[in-house]
Amino acid sequence: MNPGPMETRLIKYLKYMAQQGGSDLHLKSTAIPRGRVKGSLELFGKVAITPDEMDQLAREITLPNQYEDLVKNRTLDFTFTIGKEARYRANMFYQLDGLSAVLRVIPVEIPTMQDLKLPPVVMHFTKVHRGLVLVTGVTGSGKSTTLAAILNEINLTRKDHIITVEDPIEFVHQDKQCLINQRGVGQDAISFASALKGALREDPDIILVGEMRDIETIEIGIHAANTGHLVFSTLHSINAKDTIDRIIGTFPPLEQGRIRKSLAAVLEGILSQRLVKTTDGGRAAAIEILKKTARIEQLIDEGRDSEITDALAEGKEIYATQTFDQALLDLYLQKRIAYEALMDNATNPSDMKLKLDMISYGEKRESAGDTEADFFGFKEDEE
Repeated sequence: MNPGPMETRLIKYLKYMAQQGGSDLHLKSTAIPRGRVKGSLELFGKVAITPDEMDQLAREITLPNQYEDLVKNRTLDFTFTIGKEARYRANMFYQLDGLSAVLRVIPVEIPTMQDLKLPPVVMHFTKVHRGLVLVTGVTGSGKSTTLAAILNEINLTRKDHIITVEDPIEFVHQDKQCLINQRGVGQDAISFASALKGALREDPDIILVGEMRDIETIEIGIHAANTGHLVFSTLHSINAKDTIDRIIGTFPPLEQGRIRKSLAAVLEGILSQRLVKTTDGGRAAAIEILKKTARIEQLIDEGRDSEITDALAEGKEIYATQTFDQALLDLYLQKRIAYEALMDNATNPSDMKLKLDMISYGEKRESAGDTEADFFGFKEDEE
């Protein structure tokens, strides 16, 4: 079927965005289209889209039942494709002036962990055989891309059955060493919870849940991890501590003790990431990394969540765990991000400046050939 006039116009915007190296196309009734290029929204042309044109676009690029859902629920998630050459995760929603839409590029080629320059410790999570691994961050922080790279590595190196439950399906995985069944909520399954319940009867080794959205999904996900499966999922949370607090806080107070103990037992790792502008105009993921250790399990079990961030910082040398600020500092020392990006994104800029001063002081001492004895005010032959 040939595309309608508004779909044709949409395709032109998307192709132009691809030429500019953009990631997201924003369409809004009464506004000029914009695209996110290198982290900033740029105008695409000079002509605004009218409310009637946006409504026509919605009718052209959705199925009849999807359009009905959009009108009823006032929002709709779906996948838009241009033949076999491009895929986009799309969301349409109503706002004050009418309909708006955001379409995000889904790479046809699944990036490798090396392509994304993920910390080496992330490879550890491709070798885990049971438990729960969460990738967290705000919308647009690259969670789905990181998960796709991890799953791709498993697909290349293990012989497992993988079931994914997504809304909508983003990265399409081909069977390699693994057998992969991908289910889209609304298209192949009624809900995350029903698909998860079904997955437990389908002999999976690994289950990927696109997002832990509610109590039932979280409960089933933890249960699946507790019964010997490896479960991957995402959550909208800013760091490891917040992730744990959010999961437990989802449940009623009388249930929180039980969930805390279950989570402490099955949680294998949390990757909390944020995208930061790089010196070459791109974006890099700064990732806080929690990996299961006896201390981490004890802190979660005993409700000492406030100590988790310090435990991650202290475990950097031994376990390769790290806080978000440590990840930022590594990117800065690798010259991948500028000083301004480092300070703008630091959790505590004052502490970050102090760390930089200490590093600078240590480098000056080393270049001057000072010994520890010199630092404390005496010479080695005076001991």
